Amino acid sequence: MKNNPNGNVTRFSLIAAFGGFVFGLDAANISGAIRFVSALFELDSIQQGTVVGCALLGVIVALFFTGSLCEKFGRSKTLLAIGFTYSLSSLLSATAVNYEMLVIGRFIGGVAFASITVSAMYIGEIAPPEKRGRFVSVNQFMIGLGLLLAFVINYFLIKYIDEISWINNDNIWRYMLGAELIANALWIALLLKIPESPRWLVMQGREQEAAEVFARIAPQAQIAGLIDSVKQSLHNEPKLAVKSQLKELFSKRLRFVLFIAVCYAIVQGATGMNAVLFFAPMVFEQVGMSVEDTFMQTIATGVVGLVATFVAIAFVEKLGRRVLTIAGLVLVVFAHGSTWYGFSQASYTFDHESVAVIQTELRNENIDPEKISTLIGQSFEDDVALKQQLAKVFSKKELPLVNGIIINNTIVGINAPMVLFGIFAFLAAFNLSIGPIMWVIFSEVFPNSVRSVALPFAALVQTVSSWSIQQFFPWQLDNMGAASIFLIYAVLGLAGLIVMWFILPETKGKSIEDIERQLVRS
Repeated sequence: MKNNPNGNVTRFSLIAAFGGFVFGLDAANISGAIRFVSALFELDSIQQGTVVGCALLGVIVALFFTGSLCEKFGRSKTLLAIGFTYSLSSLLSATAVNYEMLVIGRFIGGVAFASITVSAMYIGEIAPPEKRGRFVSVNQFMIGLGLLLAFVINYFLIKYIDEISWINNDNIWRYMLGAELIANALWIALLLKIPESPRWLVMQGREQEAAEVFARIAPQAQIAGLIDSVKQSLHNEPKLAVKSQLKELFSKRLRFVLFIAVCYAIVQGATGMNAVLFFAPMVFEQVGMSVEDTFMQTIATGVVGLVATFVAIAFVEKLGRRVLTIAGLVLVVFAHGSTWYGFSQASYTFDHESVAVIQTELRNENIDPEKISTLIGQSFEDDVALKQQLAKVFSKKELPLVNGIIINNTIVGINAPMVLFGIFAFLAAFNLSIGPIMWVIFSEVFPNSVRSVALPFAALVQTVSSWSIQQFFPWQLDNMGAASIFLIYAVLGLAGLIVMWFILPETKGKSIEDIERQLVRS
């Protein structure tokens, strides 16, 4: 059979990036499930944040030993182990009998989220320089595809909950969280078909095996040169243990490279994507939508994210990493500013007509409709004051089910078009730029000698930044209000834009070894 290097690189990259698809499923599923989990287990805002945020705590733990696993066992075997970890997480989460078991299941899933880092590492090491950015960006595209599928599944479960006898408010979230088991099994089967990273094989002194892999992903005439290039980059840099790699990573010669990666990681995490991603229905609930409409809007967010990522993949090699990053951050700032302005106009009024509608909907949720009658004639200037009052009227079991209903029927003055424009513009900006481009930058700027610890470390910084956003988002929503939250995100985006303008280099079209010579200080 005739060898097809381009086809093989594409196939191997897509298989490695399929972990992003599973990640996308998991992220979107929990965004739909959190409303029902909160009601069933009577969670407060901090516990809601923990159910979502504990996954990123798992990521933090995993990143401490992901580098060692990649160094010792290789990229492909580490990805396979991650696939099995995803399956265990899905089983525990979908069958959880209490809050603690759900947190454990989600935490284990967080350990598996390391797949994104390992996938970027693997793809960066098998793809040719002129295509590396596009293939690494596939990670983000697969995440978007997983998000969209999960949003669609969640929407139809919500839409037909009253028509399917075996689905109700107490168990619908189990079907949401368990849906990814099929994808887990498929990914495991596909991972058995990909070869090991040839660069890792060279680093292990297994040049013959590396040549065999290069023969599948590059023209025959380039194989010797590719092996020599990797060997040259490792010349006078003996294989370092993880501890030695960390020492080298924090050395003076890599200070600028590390600074670039850390700044990019903080900016990507702190601009609020995880708030919108993991709490999508909750965010749309603040605009004043029915439960079904909030889940329909999540499908729209999935489509926007997917299309934007596809555009990023198409232009990452044409426009370059720097142009897309700067342009994306400019749009992020304007998007969050729009969302802030729209939410800042909102107030909430309980007149007789709105209360009558609310009472009807409360009956459908089997909640005492008379509880709301005490609020007739009252008005609230912002969502914080409203939620503080609702917390006095309803129990923790009832609040997640009634918040959306009440906001939808009492909100006045909000500039909904500005809010929706801001949210969708942010999703487009993120997926066009800092979402996928961050993984491209991570896969390119670090030298081979420290790659197996540098990528997990950079991802660790991004994870901590993202965790701080999603862990406290429900609490912030209750205590600071939606407008203030998005204003903070806009300010953080502006700070990131200024920093990236001054420090981010262009790396498109350059080999990993060329980038090393450009950025690493002698």
